[in-house]
Amino acid sequence: MQKNPSYLGLFVALLVIGSWLTSTVLLMQWRVDFANPWLYLFILVQMHLYTGLFITAHDAMHGTVAPNKAINNSIGYICTFLYAAFLYPQLFTKHHKHHSHVHTAEDPDYHNGNFFAWYVQFIRNYLSIWQILAMAILFNVFKIWVPQPNLILFWVVPSLLSTLQLFYFGTYLPHKGEHDNKHQSRSQRRNHFLAFFSCYFFGYHYEHHDAPWLPWWKLWRSPPTP
Repeated sequence: MQKNPSYLGLFVALLVIGSWLTSTVLLMQWRVDFANPWLYLFILVQMHLYTGLFITAHDAMHGTVAPNKAINNSIGYICTFLYAAFLYPQLFTKHHKHHSHVHTAEDPDYHNGNFFAWYVQFIRNYLSIWQILAMAILFNVFKIWVPQPNLILFWVVPSLLSTLQLFYFGTYLPHKGEHDNKHQSRSQRRNHFLAFFSCYFFGYHYEHHDAPWLPWWKLWRSPPTP
């Protein structure tokens, strides 16, 4: 739970959700043209906003979105569903297990293998057949009103890319290999600009494990890894 919680976290969460929602609605109406370089920039923007949804849900798991538990958890439910129809309680349990058993056989986020094997294990550990079914139903409903290329390029592809972004910067780089500290994690070199755009400051991963009550938008102010 966050120390000295405030409702500023709720404002940040609503800003992230609102940005994702606005961008998604506008891009569903945008005329797709593969010769237009803006297309590829918009995909990256959507990817980053999808990552923001998950990071916001992650903050909710640590109670840092709002001091009111019902509001805090509601934001978590909303963000995990918008991200890819995830079940918030399931993610909550697994994430706290990660914090309690980091870098061990009981850590659901850890895998003693190469990048691709670890990524596949990571996805299999969180993805369910019901989730895939829900997303397939939503896709087929949405394509009644939205052109299929727009759905694929600005709804499906950015979500998939963001899983790589989250995994690489928030799990693989911080936890791969051996560590000589109590949190079994490492942090990227301090560069707040790159840290924000890579994964909302979660490259400062030792700092997150050391102070899990800090929301993502305060992580850059945390003391660097000793």
